[in-house]
Amino acid sequence: MTVRVHGTCAPGFEGVREEFERNFTERGELGAAVAATVDGEFIVDLWGGDADKTGTRAWQRDSLVNVYSTTKGMTALCAHLLVDRGELDLDAPVARYWPEFAQEGKADIPVRWLLSHRSGVIAPREPMASDDLYDWEKVCDALAATPPWWKPGTAQGYHAVSFGYLVGEVVRRITGVSLGTFLRSEVTERLGADVFVGTPVSEHGRCADMARPVAASGTQSGFKTPPEPPVRSLDADPLAAVTLSLQYLPVGHVNGAAYRSAEIPAANGHASARGLTTVYAALGAGELVGETTLEQLRTRQGEPDERDLVLAAGTAWGEKWEWGLGYMLNLYGQAGPNPRAFGHGGMGGSYAFADPENRVAYAYVMNRMGSGTSGDDLRSVHLVGALYRGLKG
Repeated sequence: MTVRVHGTCAPGFEGVREEFERNFTERGELGAAVAATVDGEFIVDLWGGDADKTGTRAWQRDSLVNVYSTTKGMTALCAHLLVDRGELDLDAPVARYWPEFAQEGKADIPVRWLLSHRSGVIAPREPMASDDLYDWEKVCDALAATPPWWKPGTAQGYHAVSFGYLVGEVVRRITGVSLGTFLRSEVTERLGADVFVGTPVSEHGRCADMARPVAASGTQSGFKTPPEPPVRSLDADPLAAVTLSLQYLPVGHVNGAAYRSAEIPAANGHASARGLTTVYAALGAGELVGETTLEQLRTRQGEPDERDLVLAAGTAWGEKWEWGLGYMLNLYGQAGPNPRAFGHGGMGGSYAFADPENRVAYAYVMNRMGSGTSGDDLRSVHLVGALYRGLKG
């Protein structure tokens, strides 16, 4: 398989291009982009492949693609902007900003526990239809009315999709605008970064279509085809509510105009690799928040190697993760050798992070779904490894 790779790498970083090409020739890539900066200057800016599975549209430098939970890093950033400005207190009850949230024993849950996946509000008790995800008020009302799935603060459980509504509603109550609007006006437009939560119709023509994983047999994909989400009863597995009600959307939905235009701030950000890298570079350099906020957002909130109740209940990620305030900490080295690096990955393989100590920012986006940024899907892992080998010279 031959794929023409476009873009540039600074001298010494040719290994990133080589691994990016191998993603296509050996690891089942369809279309993708990778970007990295040092001191805010792009040292890697590559893209290639196809923006759809039919091969009728080539991936462009400014192509946008759904990045699933990589979106959470942008959503968390909006909250931290408000923290930095003194408008949001992480230790205040959520109900101070969103009074209705106090229902069903949630009056004392602090904002901090929303960002660190410790509130227990992973989903409504009653499953919701996929189309309900587009109705902001309906989802937020349902979350406000549901009791936590465990005693808040006592355990960690990944808020796969509810995270975006919970944090987003707090941001909306403080600012008076939606999270996507706040992100655009306060961050991405100022930086000239192509990152959207709620992608304008005018930008849909730039969006790449997501594609299911290729089968492991008969290919050299480097990752396996994940099974369909198991159909589980709430009685047999209470935490399955997150998969039954809010976690899974068919790939056909995510390629539609309604999904792209909606604001689902935990899961449907559309971005370019350059756009995500630009935001993380500014965040890591202290251009968006002050030093105290930057240190706080990447400080572990739970116990070391804490078991994640939701991820351990049936996802492909594994059961142990360390969370800061809205960000994945670098437990598995997915963000290079610096344990203080932080970022977020998304279902299927996208990943973005900042490494302030090495003045590095990075993002990888793609449209061929894999099994994540660790485990069997090593596309981003190979790219990050080559990046840091280049940094060592």
